[in-house]
Amino acid sequence: MKLTRSPLRYLAAAALVAASLPALAFEPFTANYQASYMGMQANGVMSVAPAGNNQWRYSLQIKNPMAELSQATVFDEHGGKLRPLSSHDRSVVLIKRKQVDARYDWNSNQATWTGDVKPDRSGPIRLQSGDMDALLINLAIARDVAAGKPLTYRMVDDGRIKPMTYRVIGKENLTIGGEQQEATKVSRVDGNKEQIAWIVPGMPVPARLLQRENGQDALDLTIRSIN
Repeated sequence: MKLTRSPLRYLAAAALVAASLPALAFEPFTANYQASYMGMQANGVMSVAPAGNNQWRYSLQIKNPMAELSQATVFDEHGGKLRPLSSHDRSVVLIKRKQVDARYDWNSNQATWTGDVKPDRSGPIRLQSGDMDALLINLAIARDVAAGKPLTYRMVDDGRIKPMTYRVIGKENLTIGGEQQEATKVSRVDGNKEQIAWIVPGMPVPARLLQRENGQDALDLTIRSIN
C-alpha cells in the first residue's frame, strides 16, 4: 500500500507456491473486501487470474463516492521468483486523476514508466534478479510467512528502488465468515507510515490489510468472501 501514488500495493497478498513447485500450482481466486478509505466505507476486490503464456494478472480495486483506485500487475514465475512484466495503476480522487504504466523488460534488465510520472521517475532503472514491484512483494510476503523465510525485498516501483523489510509482530484471532481464524501479523514501518497484514494459513490473500499514517488509520481492508 502506498498513499503517495496508490494506497494499495504494499499489503496485497496471496499464498502462492514454493520455489520448487511448477507455475501450474498457481490457483486463480477472487476475494471481496469491506474497505474503509478516506474516512468512508468502500468495496474492494482482489484477484489473480491467468493471463496466458504461463503469466498471471494480479489486480486490486477499491471504490467509494470519493475515490476509485485500481492496480494490476502481469507477472510470471522465473527460477522460483515472482517477476513483474508490466503494471497499470489508475486513481481518481475527487477531481484529481492519475495513471501510470510500467514495463519490466527482463531481456534488457530495465524498468521504465510512462503516464503521469515526473521525468526523473520515468527510468530506466537497472533490474536485478529477484526485483519485484510493490504488488508482487505483497504476494511474496504471504508466501514467505508460510515458509518461515526472511521478509526482506528490493522494490522497483514508481521509478525508484527501495529496500523493504517486514517483521512478524505476533498472532491475532480474526472472525472470517463467522469462524475464528488465527492470523500472523506482519508489519513494516516507513517514517510516519506503517503497513500491517494479517495472514491466515491456507488463505491466498490477507484476511485484513491496514495502513496507518501518523498513528491514524488511513486504509483498512477486511475480507468478506473468497472463491
